[in-house]
Amino acid sequence: MENFFAHPLAVVEEGAEIGEGTRIWHFAHVRKGAKIGKNCNIGKDVYIDVDVEIGNNVKIQNGVSVYHGVKVEDDVFLGPHMTFTNDLYPRAFNQDWEVVPTLVKKGASIGAHATIVCGVTIGEYAMVGAGAVVTKDVPPFGLVYGNPARLKGFVCYCGRKLTEKVGEDDEHVVFKCSHCGREVKIRKEDYERYLKENSL
Repeated sequence: MENFFAHPLAVVEEGAEIGEGTRIWHFAHVRKGAKIGKNCNIGKDVYIDVDVEIGNNVKIQNGVSVYHGVKVEDDVFLGPHMTFTNDLYPRAFNQDWEVVPTLVKKGASIGAHATIVCGVTIGEYAMVGAGAVVTKDVPPFGLVYGNPARLKGFVCYCGRKLTEKVGEDDEHVVFKCSHCGREVKIRKEDYERYLKENSL
């Protein structure tokens, strides 16, 4: 007996693996070979392509297409109508196109209508702003927005922007979240990238 919910108007192809407690809503389409973890919410009109891997506790809002070559880790949020790609040289007539993989790491959030150009990694607990066009890797806890997206700061586990720097060591700059009080370690190379991108 199935231990997940699929709306009668959803299409879940034979050979797809769906975890316990996951909900798949109307007009969603899950292709064969796709693997979806436990307790996910797959919204209306979502398309999950062949062999896509999605972790546990992932929320995919309405109208998102997760194409072949994309991997999504646990606790990720994909906002309404955000867009993945998987081809750097798209032509309707290409016969030998190459899938370019994209990785969204644990806890990251991608805002509504953002576009993720393939070949990038979205780091742990990063935040991609609504409408952003991401063309390069986003560091852990990084906050990016704009077109092209630029690193505009860092966020806490809770999603709020980090503004209070409380210390550093050889490898990290330490911030304290003014909302939840949690301390977050940001890699120095990522903090230096932020300073560089915002000093132009």
